[in-house]
Amino acid sequence: MQFVGFEAAVLLLGWYHGLTQAAVAGTVGVLVAVAGSAFMLHLSRGFRADREPRRYLDLLFGSRIELVLGLVSFNLLLVYVFVYDPQQAGPALVTSLLGERPPLAYSFVLLLIGWDVAYRIGVGWWACVTGFWRSITYGDELDPATRARFARLDLTTIAFASLQLPIVPVLSGHPLLQLTVLGHVLAVALVSGASVALLR
Repeated sequence: MQFVGFEAAVLLLGWYHGLTQAAVAGTVGVLVAVAGSAFMLHLSRGFRADREPRRYLDLLFGSRIELVLGLVSFNLLLVYVFVYDPQQAGPALVTSLLGERPPLAYSFVLLLIGWDVAYRIGVGWWACVTGFWRSITYGDELDPATRARFARLDLTTIAFASLQLPIVPVLSGHPLLQLTVLGHVLAVALVSGASVALLR
């Protein structure tokens, strides 16, 4: 339902306003968000499969830090799009996607999709950081089966972060944003990879 609703809005508004590039960008964002939802559900079930370590699970699911990190990510995007980018040479991202007079409804939909993606970036950050802390703090105390399960989930966290990679081509002409997305994926891969190594 999430995919159908968002994608219908993206395509219909893109057709109505004749904004093909915005429709492509919106579709990529929707696909990333929907795939991210599936990965988050899988990760949540995997982490909750065992009630231990209790302190780790409370930190991962009870702190809501991922929401704060998502807000930070989204606010950085807003500052880039509405403050930094218009001051640079060349076409701004908003103008490239939505034209000189961006339609209000379409702008709202694309920002909503942007928030969805930013929230999932925050989830990825928090999952990898808490996973690394878990492996350092409890790695030696866990039985082999539990260590193997957490290692698989850490690898899934890397795959979850990698879902943002299709956004990079959409940001063509905006290398700072492209490098930010690539840096995010690399950082999650390094931290979660270190967590996996500690569990071996």
